[in-house]
Amino acid sequence: MTVEHSPALARDSDPALARDFDIAAVTKAFADDPFPTYRALLEHAPVKRFADGSVMLSRYADLDRVYRDTKAFSSDKKVEFKPKFGDTPLYEHHTTSLVFNDPPLHTRVRKIMMGALTPRAIAAMEPGLIALVDGLLDTMAEKGSVDLIEDFASAIPVEVIGNLFVMPHEERGPLRDWSLAILGALEPTLTAEQQDWGNRSVTEFKAYLADLAARRRAKPGDPATDVLTRLIAGNEGEQLSDTELLQNCIFVLNAGHETTTNLIGNALYELLEWPNEKARLEADPSMIDTAIDEFLRFQSPNQLGNRAAVEDVVFDGEAIAAGTRIHLCIGAANRDPRQYDRPDTLDLSRKPNRHLAFAQGPHLCAGFSLARMEGRIAIARFLKRFPNYRLDGEARRTGRVRFRGFSTLPARVN
Repeated sequence: MTVEHSPALARDSDPALARDFDIAAVTKAFADDPFPTYRALLEHAPVKRFADGSVMLSRYADLDRVYRDTKAFSSDKKVEFKPKFGDTPLYEHHTTSLVFNDPPLHTRVRKIMMGALTPRAIAAMEPGLIALVDGLLDTMAEKGSVDLIEDFASAIPVEVIGNLFVMPHEERGPLRDWSLAILGALEPTLTAEQQDWGNRSVTEFKAYLADLAARRRAKPGDPATDVLTRLIAGNEGEQLSDTELLQNCIFVLNAGHETTTNLIGNALYELLEWPNEKARLEADPSMIDTAIDEFLRFQSPNQLGNRAAVEDVVFDGEAIAAGTRIHLCIGAANRDPRQYDRPDTLDLSRKPNRHLAFAQGPHLCAGFSLARMEGRIAIARFLKRFPNYRLDGEARRTGRVRFRGFSTLPARVN
């Protein structure tokens, strides 16, 4: 555990970090701690150009503008992903899923999906989520020595998303590995092994969901709570093709898994890094709602996004031509001093806190309310049960730069 951080020192930035940064050749040092580079980009290169012609935007206002303007900036990745993935299962998946598409597909799929994620439907999930979390806490109490990722953070979203699709519990085993492989393929650079793992995972995941969908067509569930039944049925005469159905089921299962795992794992780690904030939350558990937003801002589970300029645009006085690929540095924007007072300080009572962890505009994360509920219940009940938990070994990050989280967090909870 460390002493409380020094905000005054945290804002120092090295212009060389911005000058030398290359999204296509990220270092282990950057993956471990990207925030010094983010600070340098925010101050010295808010429009960072790379050798491949792409640019990175890091300032909050610039990302907010891109998210909200779907006419000038496209989410469609068919052109961008072709050189990276070729004619592969990964290409089919990542160019068919909701997040990497513009209207009309995006509008059609999102409208169908949101019908199963209403506030009423999410509220109905709370008792089951509490029971799940308490069961995991009971098991950890018996073990004493645990991994906060494997035994807790990653176990929660797998069950929640599995419940949304009404998957038999005995069939949920492969979900996490499939998710890690498919989302891992979105990293800026990949090895041949990572590509192969991702393609195998899409193929296996798609085959499993085709079988599950066949069973669901034969015996439909309640479309108010069963996402798969709702996607199969469509909405107001609109139906998804078989490929659109299966690939967007994969997207929902993946999107709801790794980011929520990272939210919970990052939060439990940061509470130990900032003991004064941990003490505040313990003294006033009602702070948990603002705390969740601050965890999301401070260590955004998703650090990078992407768009393409549809027309010529200008950012911070720099012209960006139509067709340019744009990297959106969410992790930097959520630490922008133009938007946040003391951005490198964890403040669990921070208000307002309009972070970009869930994106913004039409692409605002469809499951943001569910993710916040999972984080709120998991972290609050964990902290009440194990207020004296501590790390008990090396905390290892995943090494990913797009999705920021831990692969293992060994701890003692008793």
